[in-house]
Amino acid sequence: MEGLLDDVLRAVITPCGGYDYAVTEFARVSGTLLPERFFRRIAPELANGSRTAGGTPVRVQLLGSDPACMADNAAQLARLAPSGIDLNFGCPAPTVNRHRGGAVLLDEPELVHAIAHAVCRATPAGVPVTAKMRLGVRDAGRAIECAQALADGGAAMLVVHARTKDEGYRPPAHWQWVGRIAEAVRVPVVANGEVWDAGDWRRCRAESGVGDVMLGRGAVADPFLARRLRAGRLETPDAAARALEWEELRGMLGEFRERVLRKVVPRHAPGRIKQWLNLLRRNFAQAEHLFQQIRGLGTMPDIDRAFAAAGVRVASAGADAMLRRSA
Repeated sequence: MEGLLDDVLRAVITPCGGYDYAVTEFARVSGTLLPERFFRRIAPELANGSRTAGGTPVRVQLLGSDPACMADNAAQLARLAPSGIDLNFGCPAPTVNRHRGGAVLLDEPELVHAIAHAVCRATPAGVPVTAKMRLGVRDAGRAIECAQALADGGAAMLVVHARTKDEGYRPPAHWQWVGRIAEAVRVPVVANGEVWDAGDWRRCRAESGVGDVMLGRGAVADPFLARRLRAGRLETPDAAARALEWEELRGMLGEFRERVLRKVVPRHAPGRIKQWLNLLRRNFAQAEHLFQQIRGLGTMPDIDRAFAAAGVRVASAGADAMLRRSA
């Protein structure tokens, strides 16, 4: 998810547990060979065996439309030993699609096949190549054809976001189409799209008939969702359970703040913090309150004061400052 689930958020969320692996933001391939430092920048986990500090494997995602250039970059990336390479045929962003990247390529199954085939041929057997796709551009008329093109091209697994490009992120997700695709290919298929809670997870699995589900924005809005699903806790957390999770989340917010400030210039940090809190408030009343406190603030000192008042650990003048209050 470009602009959202970068290495900073991966480092903070994956220790919550329950995740099999994570995927980077896409690396845009557009006619040149990307240097190794570029891949190391979007996936610093490559220096740690392609795993987060908590041990979650990280796959690196490529996006582009030129089979030969995609293959060259996949070979370059493979030398850094990623846990896997993922091909992006799912991004619905107009700016990406205008440059022939992402989901717009699903109108061209022959090209989709050529990209997968070229990348798989250029990649060592020990580095799995997977692909993420949507149901199509305007409709799902070529969904099965594209899935078969990817599988026949060598993709070891398909993640299917159960909406078209034109549908973007508007509900609903058409999970039944994931099942149709799974029946049409001989590689594992993973369902994705509009899974925000355990109820969505159950319905997604029931309607698609597949067992594996990839979480996207749902994991960002509720970092503990995967952990609860893995433990078989499928009930909606009550207020007491959410309060306990918020205690853990306050520590995560403090770590997130520190990591963001190490990565971006200070003027960009408030936007990143508001972005995550905006999603968290879907599940946490405390996040809603904190978001309302900071939404109009534009500097980190002001946000730090609001964080400290909410019990979020912040660094101040070289020391840790915390002002606790009841959540």
